[in-house]
Amino acid sequence: MKKFVNDPKNFVPEMLEGLALAHPDTLRYVPAYNLIMRADAPRTDKVSIVQGSGSGHEPAHVMVVGRGLLDAACPGDVFAAPPMDYVYETTKLLATPKGVLLLVNNYTGDRMAFDMGKEMADADGLRTEILTVNDDVAVTDSLYTVGRRGVAGNFFVIKAVGAAAEQGAELDDLIRIGRKVNDVTRTMGVGLTACTPPAKGSPLFELGADEIEFGVGIHGEPGRERRRLTDADAIVDALLDAVVPDLPYKSGDRVALMINGLGGTPVSELYLLYRHAHQRLAERGIRVGRSYVNEYCTSLDMAGASLTLVRLDDEIETLLAAPADAPVNPF
Repeated sequence: MKKFVNDPKNFVPEMLEGLALAHPDTLRYVPAYNLIMRADAPRTDKVSIVQGSGSGHEPAHVMVVGRGLLDAACPGDVFAAPPMDYVYETTKLLATPKGVLLLVNNYTGDRMAFDMGKEMADADGLRTEILTVNDDVAVTDSLYTVGRRGVAGNFFVIKAVGAAAEQGAELDDLIRIGRKVNDVTRTMGVGLTACTPPAKGSPLFELGADEIEFGVGIHGEPGRERRRLTDADAIVDALLDAVVPDLPYKSGDRVALMINGLGGTPVSELYLLYRHAHQRLAERGIRVGRSYVNEYCTSLDMAGASLTLVRLDDEIETLLAAPADAPVNPF
């Protein structure tokens, strides 16, 4: 598998350094903690929003550090949770009088790192809270989680709490908003190929030419089942059949619809998937109020996509529509 890579051990630091060099007016890079932070952070007039998780999911999360989104991101290595001390030191650097909100996708390693980092920050007298995202309907438990996984739906949580924080919301209200968005967000993904981590140099798993992994995780972990490849509309129907009944979403609902590319899918194919999803939702009486078609949370170079729905109300929709600015700003 051909990749642009030097020493695989330096893949993440070199990527982060390049990101900071490309955006020197808005981003600051702290190599000791794999930390990308806003150049104007911390700001005493707002809660700092921090996300971690492993690398390999770009633009999540380091490329959505900016106004109205994250104040900082401290990733680990590819598909690996950040070390606890990265979380702790990041929390100290981002601490403000209004507190720090730590967003955590529901993976065991991430939860452990952030729980321990928070405990150390709390012992220093810092005010911190953790909000866990678990939007994936594919599996209840996986190789990496206790409970549902946090996947592309985390972008809606980031966008809502980031917008509210920019408007001066207090930490307790951000927790309320984040939980509210997470509670009405559901995602399901499908993989057409495996992904290839730089350090491994070969695919994480094998899929036959006529096979797809239905319910795949963003680290390449298995989902509900391996299926035969079929046409795009049938795949969308299967994703909707998994997502819609889960909340459930009902006739009369207004939703945000996201088609997220997993890293190796052309945007033309993502819009093809969006077309059928939009049509099928309309047939169910579910109106699409906001549309998102792009790469939001990838799995390196995996060909595949995920479908996310968010039930909208006036508060959520207003926050999703608020201005935001980051190196990658698909909102």
